[in-house]
Amino acid sequence: MEGHAPQHSVEPIDVRFRGLDRVICCWRVGDVLVDPGPESSVANLLAALGARRPRALLLTHIHLDHAGATGALVRRWPDLEVYVHERGAPHLIDPSKLLASAGRLYGEDNMRALWGEVLPVPSERVHVLAGGETLPLAGGVRVAYTPGHASHHVAYLHEESGRAFVGDMAGVRIPPAHVTIAPTPPPDIDVEAWDRSLDLIAAWQPSGLALTHFGAVDEVEEQLDAARASLHELADLTRGAAQATVVAAVRDRVDRTGDRLLRAAYAAAVPPEHIYLGLERYWRKRTADVHRA
Repeated sequence: MEGHAPQHSVEPIDVRFRGLDRVICCWRVGDVLVDPGPESSVANLLAALGARRPRALLLTHIHLDHAGATGALVRRWPDLEVYVHERGAPHLIDPSKLLASAGRLYGEDNMRALWGEVLPVPSERVHVLAGGETLPLAGGVRVAYTPGHASHHVAYLHEESGRAFVGDMAGVRIPPAHVTIAPTPPPDIDVEAWDRSLDLIAAWQPSGLALTHFGAVDEVEEQLDAARASLHELADLTRGAAQATVVAAVRDRVDRTGDRLLRAAYAAAVPPEHIYLGLERYWRKRTADVHRA
């Protein structure tokens, strides 16, 4: 109610991915965690939680930097409830295809070091979302289907605080820098769907945004505009360009921060090579669709 302090605190937890600050943020909303991060960083998450046991996990999507720790956390707390979009749910229950896809992107030899042990989640713990639901968690959480970065991406609006938990949809922005980069890894980047999802998030009129990469942003309209601008700039650049051109352009933007630690955080959160690969595939699919029509 207006004039009353929120009953469910909202807290960012830096899981310190690969020993770096400000790369992956798990959000604690009362007794709920949003995007716990990878299993390789789960010890840091548990240390931050201390004795506070979560009741549920809300996953914006199943990419390993956001959701890789899910199976390990359910093994630790077998009654933990997991909420995920219906397109991502099968890959939590059986992560073999997800791991094969990630292995092609990151290299099989790097998977364990990057992401740790990715465990399956028992099907009885998985709650399937379509978008449009309101969950009776942490004072009420609204769900929206927000594809564009991934076909199984959702965003959450915490009704009590007004903050929107948007995963990767509002871009990567590592504080204190104001450089925003739209993360566009393969396999299912969809620029038009991303635009519609940004419109949907804006229509919520949230009080602030909660980014996984990284932290709280209170300038909602400016951040959504920055993510959209980056998405279209990178998409236009990638169309017909060589990978080296795109990688150099992204690195140049980050290098302007002049901060070595910020450069390392951006590189870990949004590898420039992946930006090219996702958008190159997007344009290839668009061309194929035109020829089929």
